[in-house]
Amino acid sequence: MHTLIQALQFIGHNGALPSDPAAPTLVHLTLQMLAISAAGIAISLVVGLPLGLWLGHLHRFSFLAINVSNIGRALPSLAVLAIGDAILGLGLTVTEVALVILAAPIAMTNAYVGIAGVDPEIVDAARGMGMGGWRILWQVELPLAIPLVFAGLRTAAVYVIATATIASLAGYNGGLGYIISDEQSYHQSGVLGASICVAALALLVEGLLALLQRALTPRGVRLERDVDDEGIEAILPVTIGG
Repeated sequence: MHTLIQALQFIGHNGALPSDPAAPTLVHLTLQMLAISAAGIAISLVVGLPLGLWLGHLHRFSFLAINVSNIGRALPSLAVLAIGDAILGLGLTVTEVALVILAAPIAMTNAYVGIAGVDPEIVDAARGMGMGGWRILWQVELPLAIPLVFAGLRTAAVYVIATATIASLAGYNGGLGYIISDEQSYHQSGVLGASICVAALALLVEGLLALLQRALTPRGVRLERDVDDEGIEAILPVTIGG
């Protein structure tokens, strides 16, 4: 409990070190952490999202699209970092590569599942109205698949933020990993305080993405999901009790 109180005090003092007044502030390192994570998420979406959407539209290569996510999560980021260091050298670049390998498969898999799961009758109706493949994907399938697509985005974002602290292990002196890897200077209270900031940042980003998802989800789809949730809540007590 004493360490937790000291960690909260460390956060309240903006990560100041009495022994080193020139040390970077907690706010500064948090913004760096956010920049590292944002770059990793953006690259992951550019790599994984279009491929997942298109493969889902074509209904092809389901084995690749679904299982590549398991491969990305099973591959340890530290192993990717070690291999990348040998090829790319130390620095931020190898960190971003590790983050993309972690997050891009998640974005691709959820995009594929979301698009492939759209009701075929709706797609046939759109095709019967003279809509081409691109218009069907953009105007019909994607709006209906937004909940699953965003679920992948939110999961990838949390994974990236939680993992971005490995940048310090790649020789990049920035982000909250800078504090977490330097227990000698910041002590347990500083390490715990930085870890709390990482968790808070992940929860904040996940919450903002959830709000964005709700704003972008078509009203009809949102209402249908709300009705389904209410129906499940009404049925569950009866099912369990019966």
